[in-house]
Parts: sequence; C-alpha cells; structure tokens
Amino acid sequence: MKKFVFSVFVAFWASVGTILVMELLRPESSSSDHATVAKEFSANEVAEHSTPADCWMIIEGDVFDFTDYLDLHPAPPEAMESWCGMNATEGMRTKGKGRDHSRTAWAMMNKYRIGRLKPDR
Repeated sequence: MKKFVFSVFVAFWASVGTILVMELLRPESSSSDHATVAKEFSANEVAEHSTPADCWMIIEGDVFDFTDYLDLHPAPPEAMESWCGMNATEGMRTKGKGRDHSRTAWAMMNKYRIGRLKPDR
C-alpha cells in the first residue's frame, strides 16, 4: 500500500511540474500582441511617433510602440530615443557597438508589437 501511495504522490507532482514547465515555455501574449489582427502601418505613420512621449519603431518589418518601455531600458534614454519614429533594426542588431541584443531582449519586444510595416507599392 505504501508503494502505491508513493507512486501516486510522485505521479501527481510530476504532472504539476510538467504543467508549470509548459506554462513557462509558452510564448508570452498580451493585449499589445496583435498576432490575430495584423495591423499595418506605413513608414510615414511610424515617423509621426518620433518623440519620447510617443515612440514607435520599425524593427525587422514589425512596428513597436516603445513609449512605455523607454524608462525601463537599461541603457541611457538617448540610446533608444534617437530611434523613435524610425527603422531601428540596425540599433537592435548592433547596439551601436556591433553587438546584437540578447535573445531575452528580442523576446521581450513581443509585448510592444502593434503591427507590421506596410510593404512599399
């Protein structure tokens, strides 16, 4: 009987652990992540949001609203502010020093994604 109870105990906690790990590995979603609604913005529309109080950027064809993130960025504000309203792919890929941002930084951006860049026609 003790072996049966111990087996049930182990199976229960293994299931709980598996569920927790799966939750941690699931891609983060938020109200800002419009994966189901692919809103498109022109480069001119993004350029209208070029101040720290209203900061949008294009990175690898996606459009992000980083207004609320600027104060959270670990580097001085000027590092991001100079890219507001622009295509900031180079800034993400080089950090201005030839080094790419971390995988964590790239993943974190998803919650600030608001759409895609309209293709030039």
